[in-house]
Parts: sequence; C-alpha cells; structure tokens
Amino acid sequence: MVNYITESYKELRNHVTWPSWAEAQRLTVIVAVFSVLLSLAIWGVDTVFGEVVGLYFEWIKS
Repeated sequence: MVNYITESYKELRNHVTWPSWAEAQRLTVIVAVFSVLLSLAIWGVDTVFGEVVGLYFEWIKS
C-alpha cells in the first residue's frame, strides 16, 4: 500500500500535465453550466412525467 501511494505521488508530481489557472477556471465554468442545464432538463422531464402519471391515475380512478 505504501508503495502504491509513493508511486502515485511520483506520477502526479512528474508525469501529469496540469492545466493553467485560466484554463482550470474556464473548464470549471463549463462544467457548472452543463451541470445546471442537465439539472433543469432532469427537473423538466420529472415534472412532465409526474403530471402524466397523475393524469393517468385520475383517469383510472374515474
């Protein structure tokens, strides 16, 4: 386990190319925007599906 952690640290330190601060900020904004859009899409589908199911059960009830 210690060997794994040591090797992982060396890999991160020497072989990973980290993005610049500006690029990290830009990518963070992109992820945040897509997260909000996806959340709104899921909310919309859930709302429509809930209404359809509600109407179905009202139709079955009467």
